[in-house]
Amino acid sequence: MLRQYMGIKGQYPDAILFFRMGDFYEMFFDDARTASKILGITLTSRGTLGEEKVPMCGVPHHASKSYVAKLVNNGLKVAICEQTEDPKQSKGIVKREVIRLVTPGSLIDEGEVDDKSNLYMAALSGPSTPQDRKKRATYGLAHVDLSTGEFRVTEAQTWEQLIEELSRIDPAEVIIPENTYLPKSETLSSYYRETLKRDAFDPGRAGDILREQLGVRSLAGFGCQDMTWGIISAAALVSYLQDNQKVIPGHIKELVSYRLGDYMFLDESTCEHLELLKTLRRQSVKGSLVQMLNKTVTPMGSRTLKRWILYPLIRIESIRRRLGAVGWFKDSPALREEIREELGKIYDIERLNGRIVLKRANARDLLALKFSLQRLPAVKEHLESSTSSLLSEIGLRLDTLRDVADWIEEAIHKDPPVSLKEGGIIKEGYDDKLDELISLSRSGKGWIAEFAASEQKRTGISSLKVGYNRVFGYYIEISKANMHLAPPDYIRKQTLVNGERYITESLKTMEEQVLDAEERRVALELEIFSKICDDIAIENGRIKETAHLISEIDALAGLAETAEANDYVCPEVDEGSDIEIVEGRHPVVEQTVRDEDFVPNDVHLDSTDHQVLIITGPNMAGKSTILRQTALAVLMAQMGSFVPASKAVIGIVDRIFTRVGASDDLARGQSTFMVEMNETANILRQATPKSLVILDEIGRGTSTYDGLSIAWSVAEALHDRGGKGVRTLFATHYHELTALAASKQRVKNFNIAVREWNDQIVFLRKLVPGGTSRSYGLEVARIAGLPEEVIVRAREVLESLESAEFEGRGRSGLAHPSSKKDEEELLQLNLFNPHDDKLRDWIRKLDVSSMTPLEALTELHHMKEYLDYETDN
Repeated sequence: MLRQYMGIKGQYPDAILFFRMGDFYEMFFDDARTASKILGITLTSRGTLGEEKVPMCGVPHHASKSYVAKLVNNGLKVAICEQTEDPKQSKGIVKREVIRLVTPGSLIDEGEVDDKSNLYMAALSGPSTPQDRKKRATYGLAHVDLSTGEFRVTEAQTWEQLIEELSRIDPAEVIIPENTYLPKSETLSSYYRETLKRDAFDPGRAGDILREQLGVRSLAGFGCQDMTWGIISAAALVSYLQDNQKVIPGHIKELVSYRLGDYMFLDESTCEHLELLKTLRRQSVKGSLVQMLNKTVTPMGSRTLKRWILYPLIRIESIRRRLGAVGWFKDSPALREEIREELGKIYDIERLNGRIVLKRANARDLLALKFSLQRLPAVKEHLESSTSSLLSEIGLRLDTLRDVADWIEEAIHKDPPVSLKEGGIIKEGYDDKLDELISLSRSGKGWIAEFAASEQKRTGISSLKVGYNRVFGYYIEISKANMHLAPPDYIRKQTLVNGERYITESLKTMEEQVLDAEERRVALELEIFSKICDDIAIENGRIKETAHLISEIDALAGLAETAEANDYVCPEVDEGSDIEIVEGRHPVVEQTVRDEDFVPNDVHLDSTDHQVLIITGPNMAGKSTILRQTALAVLMAQMGSFVPASKAVIGIVDRIFTRVGASDDLARGQSTFMVEMNETANILRQATPKSLVILDEIGRGTSTYDGLSIAWSVAEALHDRGGKGVRTLFATHYHELTALAASKQRVKNFNIAVREWNDQIVFLRKLVPGGTSRSYGLEVARIAGLPEEVIVRAREVLESLESAEFEGRGRSGLAHPSSKKDEEELLQLNLFNPHDDKLRDWIRKLDVSSMTPLEALTELHHMKEYLDYETDN
């Protein structure tokens, strides 16, 4: 057995080998040591190799799924090795072979994967040498969800674009070629990776592999015939799946090709800062946009909604069709409730379909599919009469799969066991030969019951019983007190503590008949079940399309449910440049504030007058909230959702860029400031006049003047980019930036209103026109709980700095040197004569933020005249 184990293990050296032995999967040697720690199971030993015992651990076969998932979720690969022949009929050791390789991207069973999320594996390809990259820097990316059959392919013109798209897909596993010359990437390094030989990425074979898998002669129908590197990536994925699953994944018959420009592009930073799928601080779904919007009632609808959030539309007609469908559902509450009630009874058809095609389904999976399909006629009837063009079209296209439901209804028992090897999964009356075996088995069991009664009467032992177990078969059991009454024809079989077990020739004969009938019945039921699954698998394309339509209906109805519950409005979406949001609210924050009502705000952006809004105000006033809620309103509108506002006009946005909040990446050796600059550089390189840029506190993490200079320059660059500029919301504590409005015609100043009262500040949370000259940092620090003595000293320091209180030759009066040498080192150039209080006061009293350029020049001229006069006299 160990020789057999070692031979199979040698074929899969990097995987934990689950070696089937009877009712257990056993692991040996290093596999046992590793698995026992992760799974929390006992490490034992079995036999010896040389002079050392062989480490061993095991898990029950019937409960293996959770153990496999735990190992895979810990970054390991598991090879499932099964007995491939009947032990009763084998001569010598039972034959075994690996039937499936389980990796993080190939989990498909219920309980192994999150039903609300897709589980993708992706493959990357590109030019193999630096020289080839210079000729044509195109990269291919394909991703597939084995559990649902979703299969997509695209290409990117730059490596950076490819990595950004990969982060949006967020695969559980990434396939790359061996000895690759693909550029290095920290993002790529963070994923579980499998390296395949370059043969798997062979351009000469890629097209043939893909066409064979999809069952077509040409890829033109999928729109990817010109995607050279995309086809190579897709073919590598297909080869990898076929090798690992040991079967052809027959439900993967459709390939969706897309261009990165087909949808609004969201990079990793934007998804994180806007907290689309999880919160930035706690990495939790609770508090994210998807959690707030998700009112779906099926797993398929939940996955579709998540995809819509990550891939907002940019085509006007498609957006309006979705909005129209949401509007119809919102305006038809009774019908919406009826449809959602039917949808709530539908199981995960997509993943049921996948398990059936991959021969991993049991009888209860088929019943779940039948129950789901029986809900479809009512849904179809409601939708066909809808005034929404999208919903009525879905209603017409919706295949209720009545034939598939009937196959299952006719054949599968209404309450089958989980295991296919227990029998009782096929209805009586479905197959004549099976009915004969059921009758024989039943009559045999009836004979045994009669036999027990007759033996009690014959022996006079009322406690005599006839039992069965898998080791000894049928037996007669007599207690120790009655053993002297056992007839001579009883043959002793097993001695117990409290009695004895016997057999007779007649019982042995009937046992053989009954067990033979049972084994033949189970084998025939399994054969019939497999045939039904094969018939259903042939229709997997129809099932998959129906599942897709159901997921869209569910997502649209869920968005309508959210819109009605939270008082959302249908946005007007057009090709213009205006973004006008009246009484806009943050969809998450408004649901979570408890101590005060959420204050709505108006925001107006365009490309002619209000293109760059400089927003000033203190911390905690709500600048970041206004920035985020504006970006989320645009994203929600373009994904087809109503938005939290009283009115919303959205000029199509091709990309949303965000730089919000402080964050570092110490694992990559990047400080907060470096991360901020990287993200800002990405924005300045890629933003277009159709983009929306959200910036919050650019320039922190360095000296005040460095930060202010960077923030000023970035704001100017966004205003001037391409001569047309970029729609931008720019929140900052550098109130000096408000002076930009004097020189840049499309820059406008706004601030978050606050009021001072009894040395305290009151946050009004209202965005109002105009700039502000204060940050209220000390007041916020007091609210945060800094000790009062610290606040008092800070105010002294602030007053000293603001009044430019200098001693001697320019040294600040805040510090007191301990020696003449220290004093000399602290000297700095002073802009003003220490005794020239008049000029200093003059400048301090100027309201620079409200002055026109001409007024500023006039004041400067007067100052020069004053200095000339003082110098001459």
